[in-house]
Amino acid sequence: MKIYLVGGAVRDQLLGLPIQEKDWVVVGATVNEMLQQGFRQVGKDFPVFLHPKTHEEYALARVERKIGKGYTGFDFDASSSVTLEDDLLRRDLTINAMALSAEGELIDPFHGKEDLENKILRHVSKAFVEDPVRILRIARFAARFSQFGFTVAPETMSLMKEMVNAGEVDALVAERVWKEWEKALNEKNPEKFFEVLFECGALQVLFPAIQLNENLMKASSVISDPEMQFALSLFGVSLVDITSICDRYRVPTIFRELAILLTTFYPVYIKITEYPAEYLLDFLQKTDSFRRDVRFKKFLKMCEIIAAVYSQPQSTAFIMQAFEAAKISYLEADLKGLTGKQIGELIYQKRLNAIKALSFYHQ
Repeated sequence: MKIYLVGGAVRDQLLGLPIQEKDWVVVGATVNEMLQQGFRQVGKDFPVFLHPKTHEEYALARVERKIGKGYTGFDFDASSSVTLEDDLLRRDLTINAMALSAEGELIDPFHGKEDLENKILRHVSKAFVEDPVRILRIARFAARFSQFGFTVAPETMSLMKEMVNAGEVDALVAERVWKEWEKALNEKNPEKFFEVLFECGALQVLFPAIQLNENLMKASSVISDPEMQFALSLFGVSLVDITSICDRYRVPTIFRELAILLTTFYPVYIKITEYPAEYLLDFLQKTDSFRRDVRFKKFLKMCEIIAAVYSQPQSTAFIMQAFEAAKISYLEADLKGLTGKQIGELIYQKRLNAIKALSFYHQ
């Protein structure tokens, strides 16, 4: 039995990046041998075990054989005769197909270190085409490593296009698409996720309503908030299509709400100074600014970015002035003797009076 550190941990160590998690491959072992040493089996599709002390994942070396369509159509062989090179051959990218022995020796049969140095995302073998999830993973790795200058190898992009044309992307299930999309939203350059998907044709299949705006994507790259990135990526998409996308991929409510808020109220944002105080208060109330001020401030930040890209009016300072003036709580109002509808009317009037008192309305 031999144990090797593999995959992302080796890649990130060579890049000088923090290692997020460690994955291990065990060569020459059986399930029973792993269990006898105290490992706990957790893999359903193939043998994966948790270390009894570190709880890190240890997987038996395996090979895969394509038997059906999509990313689940595989048969696995994890017998003790499978070699380390056999296991590395099934991986997606050369930079993810390296291993380190217990003695610190780098095992690199597919020249991943060279591709790291040349900043290339390149597939390991033709077997790449057998798993459509790899298209999403390549796009996500582009989003992660674009900051270091990494690009997708032309031959790998060609394979991705072949997969799209063969209908492999159609077999992706919603949960897996969202999982990779959400991870991409947390990367340094999430806009690259969409650019790569567009280039290979997968964007048009998975998200046909999304139209890439290079200037907006570039401007939004300064934002590290995944919910804001999601909303900005859907800006320009109709409310009907936003709802459809969120339903199709089972997008969490917090992402959905911010995207709908931005699309619904951005047109109001750029014209808000042209309207009377009553309209402004209505805007503050409909955006739920007083109860959800953190979300509201995210909305305003996104509006600033969009307005700058399209050379439209910036209204944030004016809106925030009105927001602060009208931020009257029920505890600050004299509600003695009032109930129900009367309380709401009093708060509304106090907020309206506060907005009307702003110097903007007396110029």
